[in-house]
Amino acid sequence: MALLADPDAPTEIAQRMARKLPDRLTDRSDQGRRFDVEVVTEPFTAGTEDLSTLTRRIMDRGSEGNWDVVVALTDLPLHSHGRKLVVDLSHEHGIALLSLPTLGGFRLQTRAQQAVEEAVLSLAGPKTTGSEGPPAGSQPLQGPFIRRLAPIHPGQVGEDEIADMRYVVSGPRGYLRVLLGMVRANRPWRLVPGLSKALAAALATGAVATVNSTIWNLATSLSTPRLVIATVGSVVLMIGWLIVDANLWHRADEVSPEARKRATLYNASTVVTLGIGVIVCYVGLVVINLLWALFILNDRLFASTTRAPLHATEYWTLSWFVASVATVGGALGSGLESDEAIRAAAYSKREQERRTMLQDDRGD
Repeated sequence: MALLADPDAPTEIAQRMARKLPDRLTDRSDQGRRFDVEVVTEPFTAGTEDLSTLTRRIMDRGSEGNWDVVVALTDLPLHSHGRKLVVDLSHEHGIALLSLPTLGGFRLQTRAQQAVEEAVLSLAGPKTTGSEGPPAGSQPLQGPFIRRLAPIHPGQVGEDEIADMRYVVSGPRGYLRVLLGMVRANRPWRLVPGLSKALAAALATGAVATVNSTIWNLATSLSTPRLVIATVGSVVLMIGWLIVDANLWHRADEVSPEARKRATLYNASTVVTLGIGVIVCYVGLVVINLLWALFILNDRLFASTTRAPLHATEYWTLSWFVASVATVGGALGSGLESDEAIRAAAYSKREQERRTMLQDDRGD
């Protein structure tokens, strides 16, 4: 069998999975079968999100490799009949397509392994017949992947589709699960090192502000609620600037409710991804500014300027306020970054390609 994975995160997940998957499948198979697993990295979702097109690509790749079972992994959120797709299976062709974001943002490796195991065992298992339950020739998924409390349930499959079994998520819990999965796929912790010019501007602003007497007076006079407002304002400004400057806001090309829901989901994932990244940057600035203040400030000069002693509270308040000022400086510095650099820092590889394709289509 083969794990056909999109580049980047899906390939990493597939490679880790392949170390244990053969033994686990052999142990769980009641037919004494032996499984050989091969990981193939290929951008099979390039240029399309259409399920029929993706399924045909997986079929063609499976025929070329002469594998009995092919399970394809992608970090793109896929949709079917207004629902978020978890997995498509075709028992006739021995293929499955798994959308990783629908597995959520936590314990992704474990959930992906469970989903792949259930899909492979269903595709390789004995065929079932009958008028009830799943279509003839298919084995329904079992185990912890499909459980009563999970928002995963069977989905509608059209008569002209290659797949004969489909699982989707729906409802508020399903929406939240996909949103967290999309944020996880975007890897928001990469935002800080990915925006080097913005980070340099923020650090320079913080270094200068820390030794500025006007900033000292402002910091010692601000109450905690005002410091919180300054924090929220600077973070929101940074997020908004990145979205506007790099054109990250997704606009629905269609007027249908499904297209609007999809655009809302994409935009929510963008805001949450940037929010996490900017907050991580903000916390880092507080720590760096605190260390810089401990090193550079003179307690007598500070006290003579502000008429307040330089104690631990003053150090903390100053570092907190300077982080807000530095974040605004970082927002201005992000204007020096290219749109491609910002998208590379904010999105997964597949999401970057999807958004680039949409922009090219609008340009045409």
